[in-house]
Amino acid sequence: MQLDVPADVQVKLLAYLDLLARWNRTYNLTAVRDPAEMVSRHLLDSLAVLPFVRGTTLADLGSGAGLPGIPLAIAQPDLRVTLVESNGKKARFLRESVRSLPLANVRVEQSRVQDTTGKFDTVTARAFASLTAMLAWGGHLLANDGRWLALKGHADPAEIAAVPDDFRLVAVHPLTVPGVGGERCVVELARARSASMLG
Repeated sequence: MQLDVPADVQVKLLAYLDLLARWNRTYNLTAVRDPAEMVSRHLLDSLAVLPFVRGTTLADLGSGAGLPGIPLAIAQPDLRVTLVESNGKKARFLRESVRSLPLANVRVEQSRVQDTTGKFDTVTARAFASLTAMLAWGGHLLANDGRWLALKGHADPAEIAAVPDDFRLVAVHPLTVPGVGGERCVVELARARSASMLG
């Protein structure tokens, strides 16, 4: 993947994975059970987004077990990350991760996406809904010159065509993630120019 990940970052990433595996036995946070599969399907899949992250603030919507938000926060300690998750048990796991790892650059917001406030340079979302629905619920969180990164299996042309007029497609980035079969991509969106001119 051509990522330069320092040794201390690797140690913290694996500590996060260990915590996730332990909590998963009780709380069922992810369907992936095998630790080796977790490395590829969770860590590497999340880190594949790193080259497209911009700015100093990031909101991870529907963060679940903290993916991709926690791996991105570990890999980029100067990035201020907000994990948005409405589910109580998942939010508890996220808070425990922030406390025990520890992650000084991460905060957990237990709320629905549409009730979350603030402006972020990058917004990530792991395909929990269609692009149109995600933007309707969370589009207000994207800074004027920010980037929305939707992690998807494959880019559906009809779904992209239905993106609201106040957003525009920047690019569809195919991802090659070692150990993960099938198509993976990042759909990168930005505010339409007219929207950013209006401020």
